[in-house]
Amino acid sequence: MEFLTTHWLGQLIVIVAQCLAITVPLLVAVAYMTYVDRKVWAAIQLRRGPNVVGPFGLLQPFADGLKLVLKETIVPSGANKVLFVLAPMITFATALIAWAVVPFDDGWVLADVNVGILYLFAISSLGVYGIIIAGWASNSKYAFLGALRSAAQMVSYEVSIGFVLVTVLLCAGSLNLSEVVKAQAGGFWHWYWLPLLPMFVVFFISALAETNRTPFDLPMSEAELVAGFHTEYSAMAFGLFFLGEYANMILLSGMGAVLFLGGWYSPLPFAPFTWVPGLVWFALKIAVLLFVFSWTKGTVPRYRYDQLMRLGWKIFLPFSLLWLVLTAAAIQFLG
Repeated sequence: MEFLTTHWLGQLIVIVAQCLAITVPLLVAVAYMTYVDRKVWAAIQLRRGPNVVGPFGLLQPFADGLKLVLKETIVPSGANKVLFVLAPMITFATALIAWAVVPFDDGWVLADVNVGILYLFAISSLGVYGIIIAGWASNSKYAFLGALRSAAQMVSYEVSIGFVLVTVLLCAGSLNLSEVVKAQAGGFWHWYWLPLLPMFVVFFISALAETNRTPFDLPMSEAELVAGFHTEYSAMAFGLFFLGEYANMILLSGMGAVLFLGGWYSPLPFAPFTWVPGLVWFALKIAVLLFVFSWTKGTVPRYRYDQLMRLGWKIFLPFSLLWLVLTAAAIQFLG
């Protein structure tokens, strides 16, 4: 124990083990989210979904991954080869490194920093670089226009998410995510989804736009907009963009659980609910939010681009700013 806590090599081993303990289950969750997504859409549309590869189609994510790995990665002759390959890695990596400050249970966090919310906001903003670089490095006007469109979409809705985060930290009085969760102790009526319900709705819809999900899936609109930043991509480089999308979905669902749904706390603060480990409650809350992600994709039609931008700038931005002012006033004058 002394070696693991004091020696630099022991500390390095502990950090690597902690990173693997977060990353490996997350990668498995990303793989199976593709399966769950398709099953939910199939149920909504009265279809079967994946049901051939393995029992109930459970091996379908591995079959899809194997297919992408075995395909050839084609790099266009005029592309910037280094940046072309680097772009999907940036998109996927930013979705993983944000988990460093997310608390899974009381004391179960890789880096319990006092600026956790700022770190999350900074890392989520970096996802734009992967998309911009992908469109520019492809040396294709279609891909570049798609990248600009997607980047504008993500930046527009990050502004609203920023005001949502500020509203939550006003209520919690701390930028530390563990403290934000502890401020919601004592049952579901103490969780922030209740007093900040409009901001929770803004956060969730902005999360849909941030992850390019329906009804904001304009980068995937092949028919009317010639797809987007990933037009020139194939094989695993193409797959990393979509795995990054699913990893971002899980991350934003985790953020929603921490900021609005009491994190690891049970809905009712008494037995038998308190017998369930906090990690399980946290995972269940993420699963519920992910189900709603899939549900919206199976039911809501796609927005036009002008509708998407109008919602972000003319509705969400002034509304979230107004709610921020109201929240601050309520805390100041009502305690």
